[in-house]
Formats: sequence, structure tokens, C-alpha cells
Amino acid sequence: MNEFFEILNSSPIGLVLASVLGLIWGSFFNVCIHRIPIDEPIYKGRSRCPHCRKPVAWYFNIPVLGYLYLNGRTACCGKRLSPQYPIVEMGVGITFALLYLQFGASKEWISFSVLSSLLWIISGIDFHHRIIPDELSLPGIILGLLAALWMGHITWWESLLGAFLGGGLFFVVAWAYEKYTHREGLGGGDVKMLAMLGAWFGPAAVPVIILLSTGAGSIIGLGWMAFSKKNFQAALPFGPFLALAAEAYIFWGDQLNAWLILR
Repeated sequence: MNEFFEILNSSPIGLVLASVLGLIWGSFFNVCIHRIPIDEPIYKGRSRCPHCRKPVAWYFNIPVLGYLYLNGRTACCGKRLSPQYPIVEMGVGITFALLYLQFGASKEWISFSVLSSLLWIISGIDFHHRIIPDELSLPGIILGLLAALWMGHITWWESLLGAFLGGGLFFVVAWAYEKYTHREGLGGGDVKMLAMLGAWFGPAAVPVIILLSTGAGSIIGLGWMAFSKKNFQAALPFGPFLALAAEAYIFWGDQLNAWLILR
């Protein structure tokens, strides 16, 4: 494997391959975002029109290009397609490319591409359905423990402690919020997602991710509510903000830890 990594790192082909893989996987992640919440198997059956349910020709599923060729409408019934499709495809492609620029062809690139894939799917589902499925967060915790053993960026016990700390902190916050406001704030999915991120990054990352995600969520949430004229009970899903904070930690974890200590 090391020899293969060296070949990729010695030429621009590695970056191109990472980007193309991201586009292809992004197309598949759109399937996951659509099917997982409705308990439809992601591996069974061809892609179908979200409106009339007719099968979609393979060439219309080419990432980004298929959407542009169809001018954002379905080929079968002519109805509008969600911009989610090209956004996720391009987003995953860019994410994989940035991870490659950061880590090159390496264990880190593979591992954090897997984590980023989970974060994209979770964000898409939470945005549309306000849920974070256990089918993603719980295996994500196990993958975090395995990644610690494979990469060695943290020890296995730091990974385990991070999972307990992340899940425990959010559980206490969610319990206290619901007890004193009689409204649900953080859901169980958010608790498990932070446990997953703690498993991937260790206990030192948990307060940083909480700070970044709550800060970004508050700023964007206030702006969204002011623009949409909705009240504070019309809350945005929190999963995408946790995902954004986790991506920031992948690239700038050491700097963010140092900043928090200095604060």
C-alpha cells in the first residue's frame, strides 16, 4: 500500500482521482440521504425519479453533468429536481480533494474521507428530516475507535473517553434544557453524533467542536429566523453544524486546541 501511495503522491493523478471519487460517492450519498429515512435499501434497485418513480437512465446520474444537462428537471416528468443533488456531489468531491491536499495519499486521507462521507449523509438527512439515524452514528463510533488504532493519531482509550465525554456532555445539556424549558432542544441523534466525533478525535476535541458548532448555529440560526420571520421554536437542525465543526477540526485541530487553551 505504501508504494501505491508514493506513486499517487508523486504526480497530479492523486488529486484528480480523489476529486472524481468524491463526485461519484457524492452521487451515491444522495441515494443514501433519500432512502435511509424511509427504510428503503440503498443497495437495491435502480435510481428512480423522486416524483413519478420511473427508473432514471444511468447517464442522467453522471455527477453534476447529468443535473446540468437536464437543466435541473427530471427527464421523465419534467418536474424540478432539488439542488441538493449537485451540491452534495460537488461538496463531497471538493472535500475529498481538500483532504488529499492536506494529507496526500495516506491512511489519514482514507480515514477522514470515510468520516466526511458520514458527515455529508448525516447532514443531508438531518436537514430534510430533523433526524440523525442510529444506523450512521453508532457504526461511526466503532469506526472512530478503529481509526484510532489504524492511524494512531490518538490512543484507543482517548477515543473511548472522547465518545463517553461527547455523548455524556450533550446528554446532560439536553436533559437540563428539556427539564427547565419543557421543550426538547438537542435530540438523541445529536448526542450520539457528538459521541461519534469524540471517538474520532478524542476528549480534547469535544469542547472545541461544541464551541464551534453552537457558535455557528447561533449566528446562522438568528440570521435565518430574522430573514424568514420565524420564531425561536422554528429551529434549524444541529447535525450540519456539528459536521461543519468536525471538518474544521480535521484541518485545524491543533490550532483550535491551542486557541481554546489561550482563551
